[in-house]
Amino acid sequence: MNRNMGRLIRYILIIQKLSGKKRYTPAEELISYLNLQMELRGYEVGLSLRTLQRDIAEIESMFEIEIRNRRGEGYYIADRTDDSDLRYDELLLNFDLLTSLNHSADVSGFIIPEHHRPKGAESIPALIHAIKHSNVISFDYKLVRKQNRIISKTVNPHFLKESLGLWYLVALDDEGKLRTYAVDRICNLEIMASQFRRDENLNPNSLFQNSYGIWDDETIPIEEVELSYSPLDGYFLKATPLHTSQEVLVDNAEEFRIRLRIRITNDFVMALLARSNSLTVIRPLSLRERINEIYQQAIIRNKITPNNHD
Repeated sequence: MNRNMGRLIRYILIIQKLSGKKRYTPAEELISYLNLQMELRGYEVGLSLRTLQRDIAEIESMFEIEIRNRRGEGYYIADRTDDSDLRYDELLLNFDLLTSLNHSADVSGFIIPEHHRPKGAESIPALIHAIKHSNVISFDYKLVRKQNRIISKTVNPHFLKESLGLWYLVALDDEGKLRTYAVDRICNLEIMASQFRRDENLNPNSLFQNSYGIWDDETIPIEEVELSYSPLDGYFLKATPLHTSQEVLVDNAEEFRIRLRIRITNDFVMALLARSNSLTVIRPLSLRERINEIYQQAIIRNKITPNNHD
């Protein structure tokens, strides 16, 4: 198995263990956990305390997560917050899915992946390198809404974001504006020798927090949205909330009702349509009218006539 991949998996596992409910984790417990988890993934075991300490130093350098050791108690993540725990959980979930589906992991007889795989994944290691070392990058980018026209971009990469199974680069363009680029539409990527000063005012936890998915247009106001669903759809919406602001108002045998504070973007509307079978928009009226217009247009497009019968 690839040694670099093994080290990266260990780093993620250490963060996962220290992000749990326990405040402190003794070194012996952490090493035992890592050996077990690495063995389950098909890697060699026998982690030493020296290797653990080296891994912790690398985690601070790579992820900017400070891990300390309290005498008599164990290791812990310094300055830990609920928001950061959520971010680590999302990272770990995505990483485990990716590594589990890797061809080097002998799981092909146990996991049924989607038939389609996102394009552009081969660019992610180079993008991570550029982000970590503050290297300016250049690439060609396809504009799908403009007849697939290709444009050339030179940007300062800051973050990678996963949304709905696709990866996006968050970067500052040559005008200093924050932009998002779909990784699958990036080609001819070049890491340049020149470096930039990272904008430390950009908080990854606050970016996109008022939106669904990757589209966060600040010209669209944040509105209070109230939605009603059937109890069955409510079960799934409790398991996978539409948004971090989701608040349950009613949850009984007749109705599941929620309230959100969110920008009403096209991505959000598309998410609502996915469960439109039981959806009732309570407010705002503008969203109810927007959904109604979509339904009306769909009825016209799918109207049954004698000419379109089989």
